[in-house]
Amino acid sequence: MLVGNISFVKDFVIVGFPGLQPHYYGLVSAVLFFVYVCTLAGNAVFFVLFVMTKSLQKPVYYFIINLVVCDVLFSTATLPKIISRYWFQDGTISFLGCFVQMFFVHYLGGVGSYVLAVMAIDRYAAICYPLQYHSLMTNRNTLNLILGCWILGLVGPLMMAIRAYPLPYCAENTIIHCFCDHVSITTLACTDRSLYSIPALINALAVLLGSLAVIVYSYCSIFVAVMRISGTQGRMKTFSTCSPQLIIIALFFLPRCFIYLSSNIGIKFNTDLRLVIIMMYSLLPPMINPLIYCLRTDELKKILRQFKKRKIGISLLLL
Repeated sequence: MLVGNISFVKDFVIVGFPGLQPHYYGLVSAVLFFVYVCTLAGNAVFFVLFVMTKSLQKPVYYFIINLVVCDVLFSTATLPKIISRYWFQDGTISFLGCFVQMFFVHYLGGVGSYVLAVMAIDRYAAICYPLQYHSLMTNRNTLNLILGCWILGLVGPLMMAIRAYPLPYCAENTIIHCFCDHVSITTLACTDRSLYSIPALINALAVLLGSLAVIVYSYCSIFVAVMRISGTQGRMKTFSTCSPQLIIIALFFLPRCFIYLSSNIGIKFNTDLRLVIIMMYSLLPPMINPLIYCLRTDELKKILRQFKKRKIGISLLLL
């Protein structure tokens, strides 16, 4: 469609890493495909364990299963297109498809932040109010918290997509990113993007820092409560119940805070390095979170050992 000398775009092209040489495309696509398969397989194992094991059907694991769903959906929304870009040299994404991807990138990122925050609240209630824990974290309250994460996460990304979609996008249609996000899309708009970028930045910081504030408060309170425990063994046992979540929280929040802070205090990165950091904090946690649950949670390690014994027993019977 032409208006004067301006050609409005009908689709976008995802460039990925702009400095990557073509002879590395096969390797990068293979690595990304491996990450995607591992993410699906690892989270599927945890999902099956959750469904088949009654002892896992309690608040903390309900929160984790929602994080699993969020991780799988995020990886599915982002990875297939960038894999296609490097595997088949097909980085084209439709105009509408780019905005749909943008919505899910920000929506699922926000939901992940909220779920980690309510997981911290759950640990706070379990350790600081152990006698009241079961009355506080009832099935109804757990469901309300989970629904709250998914509903509250809708508001910001939906408004961002609704405001960005009608903007005039002309001439340039290359997205210097591995997926469509608000910044990469609105940068291509033929208008003043400050009216759209500032509210989006405020929303991102509110979600990120708001969730992080809840987490920091919860774990500071937990630390104080644990230090009051008389025995060293009791302290270590209590800390060990929190360690899987602390590792996941660190992987999720620390790189994001680093990127936001560096961009606001004037630290500049090479574009490829910045994209590598973004891809690492976006895609590695969904892949390694199931390992952290299984290797750092005593209950899950016990269940996996039982499954292994059953498998060995069945093999011996067949022999």
